[in-house]
Amino acid sequence: MKQSLVFKSLAVLGLALLTFQACKKEKTYELQSLVAGGVDLNGATSAVGVDAKADIVATFSEAVDAASATGTNITLVRDYDNATIATTISVVDNAVTINPNEDLGSGTLYKLTFSGSVKYADGAASVTTFSRTFTTAGTFAPAGAVAHWTFEGNGEDVAGSYDASAVVSINFDASRNANAGKAATFNGDNSIIEVPNGDKLMNTSDFTMSFWVKANSDGHVNADGNPAGHFVMGLAAFYGFQFEITSDYSWCKLAARYDLGNNTTGSEDLWFPGNGQTYANGGWTRQGIMYMNGEKMKSFDFDLWPDGDAKRGVTGLKYGGTAPETVNELAFGFIQSRSGQLWDTEPWGGYDFPTSNHFKGQLDDVRIYHKVLTDKEIELMYNSEK
Repeated sequence: MKQSLVFKSLAVLGLALLTFQACKKEKTYELQSLVAGGVDLNGATSAVGVDAKADIVATFSEAVDAASATGTNITLVRDYDNATIATTISVVDNAVTINPNEDLGSGTLYKLTFSGSVKYADGAASVTTFSRTFTTAGTFAPAGAVAHWTFEGNGEDVAGSYDASAVVSINFDASRNANAGKAATFNGDNSIIEVPNGDKLMNTSDFTMSFWVKANSDGHVNADGNPAGHFVMGLAAFYGFQFEITSDYSWCKLAARYDLGNNTTGSEDLWFPGNGQTYANGGWTRQGIMYMNGEKMKSFDFDLWPDGDAKRGVTGLKYGGTAPETVNELAFGFIQSRSGQLWDTEPWGGYDFPTSNHFKGQLDDVRIYHKVLTDKEIELMYNSEK
């Protein structure tokens, strides 16, 4: 009986050992998933519609060595100019999170690359080098806008904190195409959108503004019954900046006030038409350039003013308005906000006159940057939005 018991015990022990060995398996080192805001970046084709604010999360089959997950070994590159985007990278076990340090540009192609220098925590293997591309949602626009009014049913700033304080007699109708959504429609009589703290939008060394505009002259007449001009927008008229279109569409202009670097300001008009030629001296530093439909139409350079002229000292744009003549509010649809008293009694410049140069037409996607956009960025914006 004792022998039988010993034999059975050994048999049970052998079975236990066999079961234990059958559960043991070799480690696999591979990428399991790659997502950004719920969009799969690891598919057979390049992903589209990625949220420009989304983090990117790569999940591997084994824990990753955090010390090797650096911005040198994991790169995010913008396609059109090959710029490397600064990111913050964090690792928790087998999940690597890549957080761009600023919102990505909309409608823009990016390339994410993990190099073989990223290692697994156990030291037994390295990540196999791979790259994936994806395009952010929306039409193309460079990242970093200070303000962006899309006019999707309201006057809110979707990029910053410059929400409208007043929206008067505005309709929000279909814009230039389906992708553009809605645009603000101005009636040419009293329509206006007012935005406070306009000086903060323009007090900067570098300034770029882009927008889509379509004027409508049907029934838009002055006090004499003749076609009226269009004050599309204005911040305290030429004490800030303004954009207007003449009644016969023979010209348009952007007037702006500049810091002359000597505790004074001065205004300068950028007119179109023009032949787009600039003085090729090999080094532009202080320019005003107007683009229409993605093409440079006219430019000027403050460095070409004669020696001794105050405008050679320009350091950037600067608000120069003084209340009550002008008020620190950006107005869409007129040359200044309703509170300003400048030109109040002029039949072409008083807001209370329906036959004044109120803007009639549509305005959409007004963006302001405190940086200079490149020719390529402007071309891509136009091609994406037309």
